[in-house]
Amino acid sequence: MGNKTLATTATLVLLLGLLVLPQAVAALDADSLGLGYATATGLTSTDVRETAARIINVALGLLGIIAVVIILVGGFKWMVAGGNEEKVGEAKKLISAGVIGLVIIITAYAIAAFVINALIEATS
Repeated sequence: MGNKTLATTATLVLLLGLLVLPQAVAALDADSLGLGYATATGLTSTDVRETAARIINVALGLLGIIAVVIILVGGFKWMVAGGNEEKVGEAKKLISAGVIGLVIIITAYAIAAFVINALIEATS
């Protein structure tokens, strides 16, 4: 993966986080969004806030897997570089980008977990 591909991937991950997370948090208030019909019709007994929390957990888990794969690809490229400094530099950039992405994802998970837990405790 070149720098352009890495930048594109990082941009997509950032946009996904910026677009999905606010929508999921906004969905926490089921009555204001008209989503409270599910419990009234018997379709589900799970609270919408818990469903949003599960969706956020799954999304951040998938992003974490992608970050780990980027780190592994960087490690593989480093192993097969054969001492070529250019390839080693590219591998180091991949590894550092993966680690930075993983730190961002873990931070987003911690913030989302805190906000959702605070909202659930405040409304229960």
